[in-house]
Amino acid sequence: QVHLVESGGGLVQAGGSLRLSCAASGSTVSSYAMGWFRQAPGKEREFVAGINWGGENTASADSAKGRFTISRDNAKNMVYLQMNSLNADDTAVYYCAASRRTWGPDKRLYTHWGQGTQVTVSS
Repeated sequence: QVHLVESGGGLVQAGGSLRLSCAASGSTVSSYAMGWFRQAPGKEREFVAGINWGGENTASADSAKGRFTISRDNAKNMVYLQMNSLNADDTAVYYCAASRRTWGPDKRLYTHWGQGTQVTVSS
């Protein structure tokens, strides 16, 4: 079983950047496809970006394309989300998630979740 812990969230001004990190323990992260999701107050949890086991393939939500980049370092058991050009609509709790079987935007594919990290963008 993999245990995920997110970090790197915080308060940032519109137009700024943040880099979220997801540290995996209990199992090697290379055994899992990974995803980042977010949930704003009163809204459903939504897909932000995903990456396959080796990091060769990624996918992003339309809202993230051109601004957010997902990456992974399997040697360090880490997954990252670089977020640039942030705006108020990006304010949410961001979650790291892991899937052994497959990956994609459907949150039902992911079996392990972190506790989340808050990102707040001030306008």
